[in-house]
Amino acid sequence: MIRQIIHIDEEKCNGCGLCAEACHEGAIDIIDGKAKLTRENFCDGFGDCLPNCPTGAITFEKRDAPAYDEAAVKANQQKKEEEKAMTENEKNMMKEMAHHAAGQGCPGSRFMQLHRDDVQEETSPVSSGRAVSRLNQWPCQIKLLPTNAPFYDGAKLLIAADCTAYAYANMHEDFMKGRITLIGCPKLDDIDYTEKLTEIIAGNNIRSVTIVRMEVPCCGGLQRAAENALKNSGKFIPWQVVTISRDGRVLEE
Repeated sequence: MIRQIIHIDEEKCNGCGLCAEACHEGAIDIIDGKAKLTRENFCDGFGDCLPNCPTGAITFEKRDAPAYDEAAVKANQQKKEEEKAMTENEKNMMKEMAHHAAGQGCPGSRFMQLHRDDVQEETSPVSSGRAVSRLNQWPCQIKLLPTNAPFYDGAKLLIAADCTAYAYANMHEDFMKGRITLIGCPKLDDIDYTEKLTEIIAGNNIRSVTIVRMEVPCCGGLQRAAENALKNSGKFIPWQVVTISRDGRVLEE
């Protein structure tokens, strides 16, 4: 169709990037030091970029071009907002890592929030034969987790013993789905989790706590730590304890 659209004179363009910043639709990119109209269907022809060009390299022209695609522009803008938000989350997590894990250079301890595709999850039930992970953040070990992170905001916490995921076959669907997972074994780690769990619960907007433990006595240490953390936090938060048998059955809820 013939319509008004911008034209960029590459001879005059100095590659400053002001036009790309001014284009809210995202139609312009800087490639090899020059501004280029890379997505003609994103250009609405209003010329927000014109007054920002210091060299006068941008003008209007009428020519055959794809129609302005408002839906595609909005989808692209939404994608950029999500990428920006994700970047901010990663920055916050990196700051937290530097604060709580000074001297620990393991790449595997880098914190991140895992964004699950709700549509994919709903259309991929376990009964279809394709298992779907419900882990919503990394790391998940209590001793590696930060005490403050964006993924705690409004979270339902799952505090689980290491062995529960191996003993209980449907751990992801029945307990991890929709929760932030914290796992540990007080016997193997040989530490008391009470202080750290207290900081997490007291310092964040936690909606509920579910404790999943094995029937073996050593798991009592994890349950006690979680219960003491709830008491020490000074908050009234709904909580429950679920015990798994060694043969993978739920004994009590």
